[in-house]
Amino acid sequence: MTRESMEFDVVIVGAGPAGLSTACRLMQLAQEKEQELTVCVVEKGSEVGAHILSGAVIESRALDELFPDWKEQGAPLTTAVTEDEVYLLKDPENGSKIPNAFVPKTMHNNGNYIVSLGNVSRWLAERAEELGVEIFPGFAAAEVLYNEDGSVKGVATGDMGLTENGEQKDSYMPGMELHAKYTVFSEGCRGHLGKELIQNFNLNTKADAQHYGIGVKELWDIPAEQHKPGLVVHGSGWPLDKGTSGGFFLYHTDNNQVVVGLIVDLNYANPYISPFDEFQRLKHHPVLKKHLDGGTRVSYGARAITKGGFNSLPKMSFPGGLVVGCNAGTLNFSKIKGTHTAMKSGMIGAEAIFEAISSGCEGGKDLDRYAELFEQSWLHDELFRSRNFGPAMHKFGAILGGAFNYIDQNIFGGKIPVTLHDNHEDYAQLQPASNFQPIEYPKPDGKLSFDKLSSVFLSNTNHEEDQPCHLKLKDASIPLEQNLVKFAEPAQRYCPAGVYEVVEDEENGGQRFQINSQNCLHCKTCDIKDPAQNITWVTPEGMGGPNYPNM
Repeated sequence: MTRESMEFDVVIVGAGPAGLSTACRLMQLAQEKEQELTVCVVEKGSEVGAHILSGAVIESRALDELFPDWKEQGAPLTTAVTEDEVYLLKDPENGSKIPNAFVPKTMHNNGNYIVSLGNVSRWLAERAEELGVEIFPGFAAAEVLYNEDGSVKGVATGDMGLTENGEQKDSYMPGMELHAKYTVFSEGCRGHLGKELIQNFNLNTKADAQHYGIGVKELWDIPAEQHKPGLVVHGSGWPLDKGTSGGFFLYHTDNNQVVVGLIVDLNYANPYISPFDEFQRLKHHPVLKKHLDGGTRVSYGARAITKGGFNSLPKMSFPGGLVVGCNAGTLNFSKIKGTHTAMKSGMIGAEAIFEAISSGCEGGKDLDRYAELFEQSWLHDELFRSRNFGPAMHKFGAILGGAFNYIDQNIFGGKIPVTLHDNHEDYAQLQPASNFQPIEYPKPDGKLSFDKLSSVFLSNTNHEEDQPCHLKLKDASIPLEQNLVKFAEPAQRYCPAGVYEVVEDEENGGQRFQINSQNCLHCKTCDIKDPAQNITWVTPEGMGGPNYPNM
C-alpha cells in the first residue's frame, strides 16, 4: 500500500522541551516577520509529556527568552528552590553533609525551580498550538526519508496494525510520509533516528566518545509534617562501589510530594550491577529514609541521559536538518540540568532555519549558520565552561574529581587552561563476570523498596502485545553464546524494567533469551550498554510505552 504524504516547511520529531521550543520560536519569528510558516511536531507518546522523565530542577533562562511573561501565562514552575543540601554517603548508615562553600557553584540552585518536566512540556505544547503549530501525538517517527542527493527529505511514521510476524491485521494503517524543507530531530537521549543521522553524516568525527547515565526515578506522597517545599538534596557515594560513579537526587515539590532518584553512569565495569536495585537499597539510607518514611510511592520511571557534554557534541547540522537537545547531548552535567540547554539549542535551530527559509532556500542544504549562532550564544559558553566536569569525575573519582571541579568552577569559572578527555566508550568498560562476585541485593520490603514488575506497573507502560518487537538483535546467538558466558548476560540487570531474561527452555532443554518488550520504558539503556552492541532500539507502534503522570 502506497504511503500518503504531507508537506510542511519544518517537521520536528519529538515533543519535548527542545522540539517544542524550536516550534514556538519558529512561529514567533514568522509572526514577527509576517511570514506564513507550516510547522508540524510528531510525538510517539500517547500525549505530549507521556514519555518525558527528568529530575527535575530547571533553570528558567531559556524560558525567560522564549516567553518572558511565562509566569502570567501560568507556566507550571511553581516551586522555587529554597535550600540546597549535598551529601557524600560513606556506608549504609553514615554520610557527611558537604558545606555549601565547598560545593561547585554550578550545583547551587538559587533561583531555580522544581518541576514536572512532563507538565512543562504540556504547557509548551499549548503555547505552540496557540502559535499555529500542528502537533500529532501517538505517531512515532520510524524512518528518515532521504532525497536523491542524500539530504534529508523528512520522516515516515511507523505502520500500525502489524502482527509480531509482520502480517497485516484488520486494523492495519500504513505510515505517513512527512516531507519538509528542514527536519529537526529532538528525540531525547539516544534517539534512534538521531543515532542513524550521526552515523550516516559522520557528525561525531571531531567529538569525544559520548557518555551516558541511567536515571531511575520515583514520585512519592509523603506526610505533610515531613514536607519542605523547595528543598533540593543531591549526593554521591554509597551504595555505588568505587568502580561505579553516579549520584542521587531528592526534591520536595508541591502537593506534599517528593521525587527521588539515582543516576548511574553507564561506564561501570561490574556486570553484576543493577541500577534499579542500587536505587532500591539507596532509599533505606537514613539521609533519604527520613524524607520517605510513612509515604506512598505513586509513580516510577527510568530514562537514559546523555552526559558527555561539550567535548562529546557532534556537529548538529546536516543537509536538510538538525539534531538538537539531548539527542545531540546538550545537557550540562556540571549543573545536573539539561532543560534550559535543550530549549536554547532548539531556539538557535529555529533562528537558523527561519533565516534559510526567509532567504528563499527550498531545503536540503546544510544549515552551517547553526554552528555560527551556537558559538555566539550563552549555550556555547556555558557548555564550554563545564567541559571538564564529567571527565574529571571519570578519571579521578568522586572525591578528587569533585576537588578538581571545585577549583575549575569556583576559582577559574570553568576556564582552567586544560581540557580533560574521556574517549572510552561506555559499553566497552564492562569487564568479565569472572572478575567480580555476584551482588546479593536485599529483598524489597514493600515500604521503601520494591520489585521491578510492580514498579513498571506504576509507570503505566503498555504496548500492543501482538506487534513486531522493537528491540532488535543483530545476532540472536550473542546473548547466550557470548554475553552469558563472558558477562553473565548483563541485560538482565542493567534494564530497569525486567525486559530481558535468561529462562529455562522447557521444550528444547537448556536456556533461551527472552525479551519482554511490552515492559519497555523506552529508556534506551540496552542500546547503550550492551557489550556486543547487539541490541538496537527502534520505535514501537505510536502510543506505546509509559504514560507518566506528573513526572
